[in-house]
Amino acid sequence: MQTVLFACVHNAGRSQMAAAFFNALADAGKARALSAGTEPGERVYPDVVTALGEVGIDLAGARPRRLTDELARGAQMLVTMGCGEACPVVPGLRRQDWPLEDPRGKPIDRVREIRDEIRGRVEGLIAAEGFGRAEESSKAGR
Repeated sequence: MQTVLFACVHNAGRSQMAAAFFNALADAGKARALSAGTEPGERVYPDVVTALGEVGIDLAGARPRRLTDELARGAQMLVTMGCGEACPVVPGLRRQDWPLEDPRGKPIDRVREIRDEIRGRVEGLIAAEGFGRAEESSKAGR
């Protein structure tokens, strides 16, 4: 079982969406995702909850959490979400940085565009790492 850690500063938007999409789309027997932030916010941004709800993912109960050494130790890959110098660095983890706009305070249409970009990146990561579900892998091979 592999763990992918999605991290941003507030853990209230981008990393929450990425982890939710990953856990909805990846084979749970192969990999799972967690999300965290270096300075967690009080709650997931309401427009992010709305935008994910529109595609059938419920983030209403999600809470931002702090990126701790303990959390990072259980992961094999860190995906930072365009937070520049504020992005965490965790020695020993493979790392990707996705330069994504923060959805905080953006109009809902822009939040949806960010959501869709995140979904596409997550789907690409799942395919590249072989974390897809068996039925999807067999369809891809036809």
